Amino acid sequence: MSDPKIVKLVDESSNRSSELPLISGTLGPACIDIGTLYKDTGHFTYDPGYGSTASTKSAITYIDGDQGVLLYRGYPIEQLAEKSSFLEVAYLLLNGELPKPTEFATFEHDITHHTMMHEAQKNFFQGFHHDAHPMAMLAAAVASLSAFYHDDLDVENPSDRKMAAIRLIAKMPTIAAACYRYSIGWPMRYPRNNLEYVTRFLHMMFEVPSEPLQMNPVAAKALDLLFILHADHEQNASTSTVRLVGSTGANPYASIAAGITALWGPAHGGANEAVLKQLEEIGTPDNVESAVLRAKDKNDSFRLMGFGHRVYKNFDPRAKIIREMCHKVLAELGVNDPLLEVAMKLEEAALKDDYFVERKLYPNVDFYSGIIYKALGIPTEMFTVMFAIARTAGWIAHWIEQHETPGSRIGRPRQIYTGADVRNYTSGDKR
Repeated sequence: MSDPKIVKLVDESSNRSSELPLISGTLGPACIDIGTLYKDTGHFTYDPGYGSTASTKSAITYIDGDQGVLLYRGYPIEQLAEKSSFLEVAYLLLNGELPKPTEFATFEHDITHHTMMHEAQKNFFQGFHHDAHPMAMLAAAVASLSAFYHDDLDVENPSDRKMAAIRLIAKMPTIAAACYRYSIGWPMRYPRNNLEYVTRFLHMMFEVPSEPLQMNPVAAKALDLLFILHADHEQNASTSTVRLVGSTGANPYASIAAGITALWGPAHGGANEAVLKQLEEIGTPDNVESAVLRAKDKNDSFRLMGFGHRVYKNFDPRAKIIREMCHKVLAELGVNDPLLEVAMKLEEAALKDDYFVERKLYPNVDFYSGIIYKALGIPTEMFTVMFAIARTAGWIAHWIEQHETPGSRIGRPRQIYTGADVRNYTSGDKR
């Protein structure tokens, strides 16, 4: 390194070199700018899964996986979880600053008055089989929004971008509740705009025409907290998907629908669903010890779901927050569920076992969120839908940031080709 801000790369085989500048952000490690590498040396870089590659500059979220730090626009997640609300966090992610009271009142009003689905969109659900997975319905329904609001889809127009953000954050709970109610044969419920965001969603989920819904306040508080913790998480698979699709100039509804399908994977948003399925497989608290022994056996392919994290090499800061809420919900609601007993015993075993402690395989946010969802009566197949409602705020914030960043280019990853060498076509009778 000839200069503290320049990395010089030399290809001795061709005697070509490239001077690559170091780029530093506000926080975190510096990045080597390899934009001229191919032009200078004729080489690409190889980074499976992009584990060492920064694909963009962003001012939205910062993660320090080694120290267990998560910041939204510079604010520690611990402070936001304690003092803020999901809608306020959504405003923060979109606008970069916490709102003044008048700004929040306007934002909440706009969200509240865009919660309705177009009546024709209700007919859209009739095309699904009754047992379709809610994530399949959600992705399709969100993509269809571009067919209902095609008159203001100019992605270069700031007011169109803002309206798309309002619509997505407002309508996602309505669409999600409709997916659930259609799957169980219940009539869809209109949003009650005299209620706040999370409470309104719970009413759309569970209220029936024959009687009003009596809901413990801890349910709305717990779900609001989960939404805050899931609102954004930097350049994860689904957010990167939203940005990649958005880089083509695709409209926000198509881009967010792509993010939903990426989130559906069990290695991403489907992890909390996988946690509950594993708890069902373990069955009873008596089987927890044998499950832990299997997880520690290097010759056994079995592994415990909901422990450890790809980014956090320490305790997931969201898990610290959600653990307290998890125990509060179980105590407040007085839920008597054998699977929750299995979960609590599994948590106790993992937190005390040297094998898990030494490897920092702590229970993560997926472990606790699945338990809370189950305690609130939300069915397992809706867990990832809950995640999508919350992450919509982060997705659309990243989509807008991308369109406001000068010089943004269409995403186009490279590859190492491993197929056949050049060969000539042969006719069918000679193959």
